[in-house]
Amino acid sequence: MDGWQRMDRAALDDAYANAAYIADDEGYPPRWQAAAAAFRARARGELDIPYADTPGAGFDLFMPDDAPRGLIVFVHGGYWHKFGKSDWSHLAAGGLAAGHAVAVVGYPLAPRVRLAEITRHVAAAIDAAADRVAGPIRLTGHSAGGHLVARAVMPDAAPACIDRVATCVPISPLADLRPFVAQSMNDELRLDAAEAAAESPLLARPYPGPSVAIHVGAEERPAFLWQAQRLGAAWEAPVRVAPGRHHFDVIDALTEPGSPIMTDLLAR
Repeated sequence: MDGWQRMDRAALDDAYANAAYIADDEGYPPRWQAAAAAFRARARGELDIPYADTPGAGFDLFMPDDAPRGLIVFVHGGYWHKFGKSDWSHLAAGGLAAGHAVAVVGYPLAPRVRLAEITRHVAAAIDAAADRVAGPIRLTGHSAGGHLVARAVMPDAAPACIDRVATCVPISPLADLRPFVAQSMNDELRLDAAEAAAESPLLARPYPGPSVAIHVGAEERPAFLWQAQRLGAAWEAPVRVAPGRHHFDVIDALTEPGSPIMTDLLAR
């Protein structure tokens, strides 16, 4: 992937086409939605808490049975223009089992807003959730959400509560956005070269406080392995490669207490 500058649009589109390389790809979204709805039906918490006067700017806050030990914030993926918070409620299960409150964040999607504005909304969501839960804050997100939580531990995009952020675990993160400028999906994202560079965690350093660990599935597209490894090298952070996992099931570990993702998320 280091030669992405020489790839044409079709090759770049294919490099980031996850669904085309995952068996039963069409079955995943309805299963996620069903699992999320079933989880919400039995979980304790508050739904649709607004944090800005913008469509999509809300979060769901799930609470453990006892006083929370801290707050976990999950930010969903979907290439910044797909899905919503209600598709991922079930991923709060591992955090609740560990005694933490879990905020599942929604954000306005492209093309309604530019990516830099999405970054600002996620920082505002973290602050709004932090106002409701005391203790350390732990950030995680998947794919585009991995990008957004990485941005949230960078000085130019950090929430006001950054000194409370103990850990950040980007999962299959998009860390270098420059390859997206030439892709077909940029019709939705509207990235130009300057914004793509400014929004790329790979090209800057994180805030010095949080402990960062990066996770990615061993069976993911080479582009995602490249993105994870490059971010790990740039940030001097460990990269954990999950055997047998692809882009759609690597996040299942968030429901599993004691999984490597949860271990890193709760490390401090």
